[in-house]
Amino acid sequence: MIIMSLLFLIPLCFFNKFWLIKNILVLISVFFFSKISFLNYSYISFFLGFDFLSYFLVMLSLWITFLMFMASEKIFKLNDYSELLSLMMLILLFFLILTFISMNMFMFYMFFEASLIPILVMIMGWGYQPERIQAGMYMFFYTIMASLPMLLFIFIFNLKFYSLDMNFLNFNLNSLIMYFMMLMVFLVKLPMFMFHLWLPKAHVEASVAGSMILAGVMLKLGGYGLIRFLHLFMMLGVKMNMFLINLSLIGGIIVSLTCLRQSDLKSLIAYSSVVHMGLMLSGMLTLNTWGLTGSLVMMLSHGLCSSGLFVLVNLNYERFFSRSIYINKGMLNLMPFLSLWWFLLVISNMAAPPTLNLLGEILLINSLINYSLLYMYMMMMISFFSAVYCLFLYSYSQHGNYFNGLFTMKMICYRDLLMLLLHWLPLNLILLKSDYFIF
Repeated sequence: MIIMSLLFLIPLCFFNKFWLIKNILVLISVFFFSKISFLNYSYISFFLGFDFLSYFLVMLSLWITFLMFMASEKIFKLNDYSELLSLMMLILLFFLILTFISMNMFMFYMFFEASLIPILVMIMGWGYQPERIQAGMYMFFYTIMASLPMLLFIFIFNLKFYSLDMNFLNFNLNSLIMYFMMLMVFLVKLPMFMFHLWLPKAHVEASVAGSMILAGVMLKLGGYGLIRFLHLFMMLGVKMNMFLINLSLIGGIIVSLTCLRQSDLKSLIAYSSVVHMGLMLSGMLTLNTWGLTGSLVMMLSHGLCSSGLFVLVNLNYERFFSRSIYINKGMLNLMPFLSLWWFLLVISNMAAPPTLNLLGEILLINSLINYSLLYMYMMMMISFFSAVYCLFLYSYSQHGNYFNGLFTMKMICYRDLLMLLLHWLPLNLILLKSDYFIF
């Protein structure tokens, strides 16, 4: 149903029905919302079907996509090829949903790679600076280089077990080479520390819609793939994962310190994504139930929260034409109402209650400290520094003297507020039914 409804939305792009597409996407989200499943796999047909994990990620993709349409109003008003942009957004959504619901390894791989093309077009076509070509190439080659071994891994797996079905990933492979062939593509997509150089570039150059889908959903492909495939390497994982956890946590501390030196608002939020994903990866690699649950919760919360922060930066960018933290100052004097939203989303980013981020971090911290008590020191540093850079972001942008070169400014409209509300509400309301995740 959902795939067909998306396919039939595509012709609407050519008639420039920008808002109609957005409204239909909202309807599809509401329809899909009622289909929650706690079973192994449900609604199976044509090697497609979703379980508990896929359900939430498909829901997140739908939610972020209709918010992207709302955020791209400027492109629609200026008529900057808005038909093509809406087409790219829909194709990207189509590929992402197919990635999350495919039950066959090869189909998963195919759609996983296909989702790279629309986002590349979005970065190169609607990016802001000339460097967007370099950023797009960085992203493209990082992902392609790391994902070719995965293709080889799928072929070897098929030769060995005569099946590519994701239901039957309960074999035990004990080969270190195959472990890294499977792992590399997801580590680059996450991105893990040391493979993260494409991410800040891609974020800074992308338009607001590109940044939202990149932070909201594309990074979650890595986490989703790992949760699906780590079953195959349980015995090896118990021995090997410790090195990756150490690297991720130390990387999280280093990237947190990098955040404190950023002068570009978008760059700061992009680096904070790397910290969150590093934490999520290390929690997942502990192979605990707590870690698994925590990483799912963290993926959802980070998707909504990061996307909301990119929307806020874009609202400033549309008014000041700059993302520099030295020019976007004193917003409390100019747009006090927007400061409330900055505050709410920034504290969500640093995992303050009652957000979903807090639940995710509690689960992940428990899982990691259960794995080894020594991780407590790293967790303390990551938590402290993430609070520091979030406060730095908030206080620098909201307080101080505002930019004197500003003579006139467009105020905030209802669409912007609705957009921020729709990021923030799920982030805090899902917490009330968080017992679902513990199943």
